[in-house]
Amino acid sequence: MEHNRAPQSGIFVEGDRHHGFVEFDVPPPGSDAEALRSVLGGLVTAEDGGPWNAVVSLGPRLARELLGDDVPAGLEDFTGIDGGEGRRAPATQHDLMVWIHGSDSDVVFDGMRNCVGAVGGGARVVGETAGFVYHDSRDLSGFVDGTENPGPAEAPGVALVGDGPGVGGSLVFTQRWVHDFGAIESMPVAEQERVIGRTKPDSVELDPLPPDSHVARMVVADEAGDEIEIYRRSVPYGSPSEAGLYFLAFTDDLGKIDLMLRRMYGLVDGPADRLLEWSTPVSGAHWFAPSVEALA
Repeated sequence: MEHNRAPQSGIFVEGDRHHGFVEFDVPPPGSDAEALRSVLGGLVTAEDGGPWNAVVSLGPRLARELLGDDVPAGLEDFTGIDGGEGRRAPATQHDLMVWIHGSDSDVVFDGMRNCVGAVGGGARVVGETAGFVYHDSRDLSGFVDGTENPGPAEAPGVALVGDGPGVGGSLVFTQRWVHDFGAIESMPVAEQERVIGRTKPDSVELDPLPPDSHVARMVVADEAGDEIEIYRRSVPYGSPSEAGLYFLAFTDDLGKIDLMLRRMYGLVDGPADRLLEWSTPVSGAHWFAPSVEALA
């Protein structure tokens, strides 16, 4: 197994203000597997230094079909979370997801069209989301997003598989959340801050931290007391009629994501996350973003 593989660079390129996500279903078995491998590798390598960044992620079945044994342990379809009392994280697993991001909306539009055209008729588009950076990297609720994210130097160590099958790639979890702006805006700012666990203007953690706040439920420590980290690249999306957050997280172990989700829904060690009072997930999937060498 090669240990010097390069990750897809678009995972770590920050600063782009416009984003697009396209999901596909690929009928099994992929009779044109070699052609699809070539197309997917080309989507990444052709855009290196180009006008947009592309990140290709494969669903569990397609990953095994195209990559054989070069897939990390733990990559399985997302099956959802049932937290009771009507709170659910639904599963909408598909086969292929391409994330395009760039400096402007026209660049991303061209990239998404290029992606759909390159993949061709062997795959069916099942989801498209256009995202954007909101003001100074805030969620549409007005809170700063990504405060807990690792910095550029630490991110690869958090996001990438470091050894064994799939080395150099990253396991990915995605969710699309729909915000209830009526619920958000009906709360005084001080109550909104108790939901999140941070101040709204400047993202300072509350002290004491409410145990059911988003920060309290999502900041998780391992048995040694060290914080379990993931690398988030989430962006807002939508229109005045429906809008929210496209949540995108990279990790070396999907078990970390699973633990965070179960804590969010109150299934592990405490109450449910109050964020569920004003935002609802409507999708959820696991993916693997292979190294450049594995794709090419």
